[in-house]
Amino acid sequence: MGVPKASFGLLLVLLAVLAVLFFAFPLIGLVTGAPWGDMANVITRKSSLDALRLSLLASLSSTALALLFGFPLAWLLARGKFRGKGLLRGLTTLPMVLPPVVGGIALLLAYGRRGFIGEPLRAAAGISLPFTLAGVIVAESFVAMPFFVITAESGLRSVDTRLEDAARTLGAGRLTVFRRVTLPLAWPSLLAGLVLAWARALGEFGATITFAGNLPGVTQTMPLAIYISHSANRMDEAIALSLILVLVSLVVMIFRRESAGTG
Repeated sequence: MGVPKASFGLLLVLLAVLAVLFFAFPLIGLVTGAPWGDMANVITRKSSLDALRLSLLASLSSTALALLFGFPLAWLLARGKFRGKGLLRGLTTLPMVLPPVVGGIALLLAYGRRGFIGEPLRAAAGISLPFTLAGVIVAESFVAMPFFVITAESGLRSVDTRLEDAARTLGAGRLTVFRRVTLPLAWPSLLAGLVLAWARALGEFGATITFAGNLPGVTQTMPLAIYISHSANRMDEAIALSLILVLVSLVVMIFRRESAGTG
């Protein structure tokens, strides 16, 4: 005897409501536990403003790097035909599933002062990445760029190549086809990928603290400042900074949804 449709539908609604409450309760806890009366003072403290400034600077820089280096890689994965493409895609997406701390240790072994890239780089050019703002940007790029690459690859794959071929038969050059046909069609996915990469970079913690440290005013981003505030039992500051990141993340996800909808 089958389950009545009405009962099955009611069960699905009930489970969906429980799922929504599961996600909503922690947010409600943040809102109800926030020091609203002292919020302005907490947010405008020098340590808070420094962390916010570093977070924005590092996350936007890593997003720019994701576009600069990630787009050619996405194009290669979407349009290239060569042996080992699956391996290359796996290497690209590996940081998405690695524990961030493992990523930080891997970065240290490669780009640290004694790393096989970092040591000759330091000897030749005097450049040292760990415990610097540049190190923060490198750590955030390592974990955030794959989100852009995979999303951009999907967008480039979805472009109807027949439209590109038609443009070429009408005399359009390769650059014109890319600018007038490919890019407009893939743009919603590219924008979504950039937003995802920026949001991931903004919230990065494990790889950053492992590779770049947690130096106030130098490498201490918002997630690291929240961790220090919580560890020092400064809960008002931790909650206030957390609410800022929640608000930013919410705006980002709404913007991404709207962009996908209009695309």
